[in-house]
Amino acid sequence: MARATLTRTTPLGPYPSLQPAANALDLTMTAADVSNLNQILLDGPILVVAQNTDSVDRTVTITSATDPQKRTGDITTYTISADDILVLKIDQVAGWVQTDGYLYLQASNAAVKLGAIRLG
Repeated sequence: MARATLTRTTPLGPYPSLQPAANALDLTMTAADVSNLNQILLDGPILVVAQNTDSVDRTVTITSATDPQKRTGDITTYTISADDILVLKIDQVAGWVQTDGYLYLQASNAAVKLGAIRLG
């Protein structure tokens, strides 16, 4: 099966029209797809967000890609404590973007909510 693609949120600012419409400033968070895994389009800088909504620890893995120096560096089974939030800034796509243009990630349980904020 194909990985589930997460919706990236593009934040308003620095001077949004006032009054912002309802939900215009919300971050889209989606339950992790434990079976098919997840991906985010990676065509520029993003913030990856993972929220553990469970009462027990859960893990997230973010898969790297070979960079121009032939290095990789996966973030493997990173533990997010109960009710905690992971935030990772990726401002260079080299080393993270897969050959299909996506960042790959997965969580150990659907209680982990995933999101991405597009920067720039």
